[in-house]
Amino acid sequence: MVGSPEAAMDENRPLPTPEEDASLSPIIRHPLQRQVLVCTAKSCAANGSEAVLEAFKARLEEEQLLYFKGNREGAVQCLTCGSVGFCAIGPAVLVYPDGVWYAHVSPGDVPEIVESHLKGGVPVARLMRKQLG
Repeated sequence: MVGSPEAAMDENRPLPTPEEDASLSPIIRHPLQRQVLVCTAKSCAANGSEAVLEAFKARLEEEQLLYFKGNREGAVQCLTCGSVGFCAIGPAVLVYPDGVWYAHVSPGDVPEIVESHLKGGVPVARLMRKQLG
């Protein structure tokens, strides 16, 4: 039964307390400022999104902003995501909680996004195609 769909759907199963979960997962208590999601689905990958992802990770780590196991003090988490519907205009990059969606992002655009948006709070208008909210 453990690990089965029935066990996962059992609303009466005992859950750990939030404090217990926080002791196992440090990110729960960490004050992240932003998440950068880089689409690595088929169309975005075909347009170089893996290089965009690596450029973000490298630049954020260089700026000591990247939150990862090697830097639990970073303010920005960089993640991959699946298709967001920008298949024809990728690579797509989403920045949350700002709800900014960028299109046509290249590795060369990463320093500008990091400086202007992630550090300065000003989205890069020439690449922005959607903003939630």
